[in-house]
Parts: sequence; C-alpha cells; structure tokens
Amino acid sequence: MCKRSNFKKRLWATFSIVFVSLVLFVSCSNKGTREEIKTNALPGKADYETEELSLIQPDYSITIPGELEPKEEVSLYAKIEGFVKTMQVDIGEYVTKGQLLAVLEAPELNQKYVSDKSAEQKVYSDYQYAQQNYERLKEASATEGAVAALELDRAKSAMNSAKSAYEASKAQTGHSEQMQSYLEITAPFNGVITEKNVSEGALVGPGSGQPIFRLAQGDNLRLKIALPEKHAASIRDTMRVNFTVNSQPGESYEAILSRSSRLINRADRSMALEFDVSNTQQKLNGGEYAQVKLNLQRRAPTFWVSENSILKTQSGRYVFTINDEDKIRRVAIKEGVRLDDKVEVFGDFGEDKRVILKPTERIEEGNI
Repeated sequence: MCKRSNFKKRLWATFSIVFVSLVLFVSCSNKGTREEIKTNALPGKADYETEELSLIQPDYSITIPGELEPKEEVSLYAKIEGFVKTMQVDIGEYVTKGQLLAVLEAPELNQKYVSDKSAEQKVYSDYQYAQQNYERLKEASATEGAVAALELDRAKSAMNSAKSAYEASKAQTGHSEQMQSYLEITAPFNGVITEKNVSEGALVGPGSGQPIFRLAQGDNLRLKIALPEKHAASIRDTMRVNFTVNSQPGESYEAILSRSSRLINRADRSMALEFDVSNTQQKLNGGEYAQVKLNLQRRAPTFWVSENSILKTQSGRYVFTINDEDKIRRVAIKEGVRLDDKVEVFGDFGEDKRVILKPTERIEEGNI
C-alpha cells in the first residue's frame, strides 16, 4: 500500500515538472515572437506611393471671351462753330473716303475771308510798286552819279518790308480759307454711318460735346482679347484662333494674330491681343462678343504633376520630392496651367525626378 502511494506521488511530481516546463517554453516562445515583431517595426524605409515628375511641352487649349470691333471707328465733330446747312447722309449708309457728309454755314467766316483777300491784294500791289521802284533805281545806278547809294538801299529795304507784309497777309488769307474748308464735313475713310446726332439748322461746334456723325469700318473688323498673365508665355506670332458669336450659333470663324501689346496690363494682369478679321460679306457685326478658342504651347518644357500630389496649406502649395538617394525634400510651388488631371508646376526641383502622391503635413524632410 505504501509503495502504491509513493508511486502516485512521483507520477504527480513528474507531471507537474513537465507541465511547468511546457508553460515556460510557450511563454518564452511568445516573448521571442513579440520581440521579433517589435524589432521589425523599428525605423526603416517607409513605403510611399510616388509618380514621375514629368518635364514635357504639351499643346493645350483655352476658351476666353473676346470682342469684335470695327478696325477703324471715329466720331466726327465740327471744328468750327456754325449752323448745319445740309445733311448729305443718314444712319446706316455706306460712304467712301472723301465723300461729303454735311455742310455748315458761318457768314462771319465768309466776311473775314473776303476782308483778308482784299487786304492781301492791296499789300501785294504795294509790294509790286516797291519792287519796281527798286529795279528802276538799280538800273539807273549803273550810270555813275545818277543815283545815290543811300537811295538805292532805302528802295531795297522798302521792297523787302513790302514783301514781308505781303507774305503775312497771304498767310492770313490762307488761314481764313482753311477755316472755310471746315464748313464741309467729309468721310476720313470708307465705312458705315452708325450715328447721326443732329439735324439741319442745329448749332454745332467744338464746345457742343456731341459728334455730328459716328463712322465705323464694317469690311474689316478687329477681334480683341485679354489673355491672362499665366498664358502670356505661350503665344506664337503665327497663332491662329477659332471663334464663335452668339448671333450665329453653329458658325465658326478663323483669324490670325495681328498684333499684341507685349506687356502685361497692371490693372487686370493680362496681355492684349488683336486679330484682324475680314468681313467683306458682312456676316459679322462690329461690337459683338465672341468666344475665342486658342491653341497654346509653352516655349520650353515645364514640370507637370498629378493634382493629388500637391499639398495645399494656408502658407502655400508644396510637393514632396524623392531623389535617387531616397532623400525627401519639401518644395514650394506655383501652379500654372491645368490639363485634365495634370497641373503645371514651377519650383526649385533640382535633380529630383519623383514626387510623393497624396502627401500630408506629417511627412518630414530628410532621408527616408
């Protein structure tokens, strides 16, 4: 009985030792696994999703509003004060260069011209007499002692004085004649009368502040647009544009760049462009608004990135670049043109060729 009891005790002791050893082994194994996991989580290379920093020179197009204007347009005023005697044309009429448009009357101008002309004739007669007197004395002076030298000099001085008086009087007559020519209003170029603001009998003049006519050239138009500053470096001298107008839906017209301001307007940060448009068939009307489509291209390649690689903060916009040595840099950028999901960016990229997608402010500069 005693032997059986001792056997049971030894059996339980052996089982306890085995159980404790097993527990210790499992515990140590779990501890080793935990230590191994912790060791693998220590700092190493982070896994960032990146894309290539593209250096390209793509074509792109924009649509901006423009305005069609007559190539030549002018308001015609009376240069002198007078009454409208006759009106030769009306609104909407086509006129040619030099055509008479209206006639004014100013009786006092006529009287002044007659007076100046009479004064000119009298002074001219005096000049002719003085010239003839000098010529006679000069001829007589050929005989020694016939004419005193002093008398000859007096005659020459009188002739020169009469000549100056005649030239002054002639200029005054010319002025009066020129003023009379202002009584006729003529067309400075071919065009259409777009305004007629007075009628026969009206008093007109420089102080009236209202033009008699407004004349515009309809055969040739000028398409004017204000190109935003960020596109100013993309224009070409031979650039063509297509444009449409609201009055003719479905119709498209083409024009070639004729001139540009070449400087940025400080007021609206834009560059003025003008395109000459032939309108001999009179399909277009001056004063219309147009939608203009421009095909543009930068003069040199620029950097482009995906929109979701740009970090937008209150302090500005940034991208994070990674170079060949796995070094991260935070680069401040300025955005340019947008093309689909790509954005043109300008910044100090150096030799870096990749950017991080979906960046956050928690990303720090330095080695990965």
